[in-house]
Amino acid sequence: MSIRVMIIDGQPKFRLLLAHHVNTRWPNARITDYDPLQSGPLPDSFAGAGHDLVLLGDSPGVRDTAAMVRGFSARAGFPPIVFFAAGLNEATQKAVLDAGASACLGREKIAHRALVDTLDALLREDVPSVSTQALFEGVPGGRQKPLLKGYRLVRKLDETDFSAVYRVERERDGRQMALKVLRKMPNIGVEENMLDRFIREYELIASIDHPNIARIENLGIGDQHAHIAMEWLSGGDLSQRIREGLEDGDALTYLRQIAGALSSLHAAGILHLDLKPANIMFRDDGSLALIDFGLARRMRRAARLESSGIISGTPYYMSPEQGHGNGADHRSDIYSLGVIFHEMLTGQKPYRADTAMGIIYKHAQAPIPLLRPRFSRYQALLNMMLAKRPDDRLQSADEIEEWL
Repeated sequence: MSIRVMIIDGQPKFRLLLAHHVNTRWPNARITDYDPLQSGPLPDSFAGAGHDLVLLGDSPGVRDTAAMVRGFSARAGFPPIVFFAAGLNEATQKAVLDAGASACLGREKIAHRALVDTLDALLREDVPSVSTQALFEGVPGGRQKPLLKGYRLVRKLDETDFSAVYRVERERDGRQMALKVLRKMPNIGVEENMLDRFIREYELIASIDHPNIARIENLGIGDQHAHIAMEWLSGGDLSQRIREGLEDGDALTYLRQIAGALSSLHAAGILHLDLKPANIMFRDDGSLALIDFGLARRMRRAARLESSGIISGTPYYMSPEQGHGNGADHRSDIYSLGVIFHEMLTGQKPYRADTAMGIIYKHAQAPIPLLRPRFSRYQALLNMMLAKRPDDRLQSADEIEEWL
């Protein structure tokens, strides 16, 4: 299940903790975190569009938490709010729930099971999110003129507060494509301009010509939107194939293809930083391609971003240094690929725990798992990919082929 969650709180460590709880339960969750102390209050025009849940903390400096909740819940279509209060008591809980929050929990000693059960219950209510289908159909009440010319909508695949991904058909030749669309949004004080980030994502992927990286066809920029058109990958993702069970030969073939794609990215100075089976898709001919470069960064910017306290990724596949915010380089991608290699061979992730923080701890401290005897010839390679210290790991993706 892919859910979309926005976390709003003034403490980076608390935002990270909530993100890890969510990702432990929903590994493919799309999470946006926002710091109102650094970036300022969200504007009145913010409606939570595209999110399934909003996790809201009583950040320092907020005097009237009930008024803040009341302001959000009064906005049409706003998703369910889970409020986290320090020193939770009956009076606070009643005030927040009366203001419109769907749930109120304490900030201290969050119990993972209680939290995810609460979120599960809210998600089952199936609260609708604001649609972006008007990009194809026109604005209701106005002239029915599509904003995205040249494409016919097949179906929406995913949506966040800032962008949406569609499967479309190109009108001139009937070709199936994937279209990632950035909607025009008010400036809400995020660190980087969203359009600049969107264009940079296009430039990152378009600069690479490799058979195992999704092909980018076009970048379009209009008054109301920007979009990236890319090839449609119809063969499903790697997580599905892992669930069905892989033969050794298939696992090695996929490892070689992913390593080749990483080698090409790293040679261009690009880190992926969110490598996981869900971001590895297949074509009809059986070849795979890396997708979702929303976290991809130029290597020269990676250390600054990680040291800022913004930690992104999925805990099951994050390197020890990425999980602890100690700076990531190309060897973090190699570690993530080692996790995927283990999962392809065994059908299991190398480290599991009851909490996301427990998983991060195991990545840094637990021994590298021993493969079953039938896979023992791959143990040395796995050890070199999953080494705790980056200096002890393989130093380039090209070395994976050499070890094989």
